[in-house]
Amino acid sequence: MRVELQNVAKKYQRDWIFRNVNLELIGGNQYAIIGPNGSGKSTFIQLIAANLLPTRGHITYNIQGIDIDPADIYRKISFAAPYVELPEEFSLNEFLRFHFSFKPLLPGFRSDELSEFLQLQGAEDKHIRNFSTGMKQRLKLGVALLSDTPILLLDEPATNLDQSGLLWYRELVVKYSKDRLLLICSNRNDEYDFCEQLIDIERYKQ
Repeated sequence: MRVELQNVAKKYQRDWIFRNVNLELIGGNQYAIIGPNGSGKSTFIQLIAANLLPTRGHITYNIQGIDIDPADIYRKISFAAPYVELPEEFSLNEFLRFHFSFKPLLPGFRSDELSEFLQLQGAEDKHIRNFSTGMKQRLKLGVALLSDTPILLLDEPATNLDQSGLLWYRELVVKYSKDRLLLICSNRNDEYDFCEQLIDIERYKQ
């Protein structure tokens, strides 16, 4: 898996968020996108996810020598962020069935094991609207980690997690991001200190 950014820039109204981004992101590597609040980290990861279009430049996706149309890249991406909304009228089991009808489950997992993996045992028939913020964040992270996709994008993954939830996240993201392209946007060291490469978004403010 390779994602290449060529002279990528993003502008909102009259303000440039970042400019002249030239990067090659390779599958099997772990990248942290760092910078202060408001620096453009979430905008950057939304561009990688093809949820936003760059103002200038191009982003290309290539798997085993085959270029992937950006309109189809969502099939290859798992994405979790605090601002991603869950369908709150669904129960946990209903949502898991719905999600994994679109994206395959990682090999070796069974659907009846998922609530335990998510530390949501006993909530299988509970509506998501009645979940705590920590439960919702574990659900978002869990389905991203367990979806069999070559790209894993996480924006501020430890938001709303207590200390046990943070330890759960750290253990699982290291285990289940192997051989995938992992990008984490954060300004918290404990969310990304295992990443091999740091990309400071401030470098692209000039």
